[in-house]
Amino acid sequence: MSAEPLHIVCPHCHTTNRVRPDQLNQAPDCGRCHRPLFDGHPVELDAAAFERHVGRSDIPVLVDFWAPWCGPCRMMAPAFEAAARQLEPHVRLAKVNTEAEPALAAHFGIRSIPTLALFVGGREVARQPGAMGQADIVRWVQAALAQAR
Repeated sequence: MSAEPLHIVCPHCHTTNRVRPDQLNQAPDCGRCHRPLFDGHPVELDAAAFERHVGRSDIPVLVDFWAPWCGPCRMMAPAFEAAARQLEPHVRLAKVNTEAEPALAAHFGIRSIPTLALFVGGREVARQPGAMGQADIVRWVQAALAQAR
């Protein structure tokens, strides 16, 4: 008996795909654009894409709220990128530019950047302000997910 398929949103065309859990580690491609569903890079989200990824994805989504002028945000970017390679395909990593999406940042009450927010099943389950290194990001996500279960 196979497990229920997971809904995975494509980071390229934002189409929702159905993927069996046992196929996650087999580099699945999008059924629409045929590009990889996981490429080891955070996906940049605007408000519409945010709703699709956070609201429709069956895997947790870790969002980095950041801004281009923010020194600590720029400093953390390579660590966040490396964390994506480590956490995918079981967690989607995404970035929201608060300068380009101020309404989204306001909706979630983002008061300082960078701020990491972890979403499971469409709801926020953990938040961490401040820049972190790759190992700390991965550890924090794993601890937050264990606590959320």
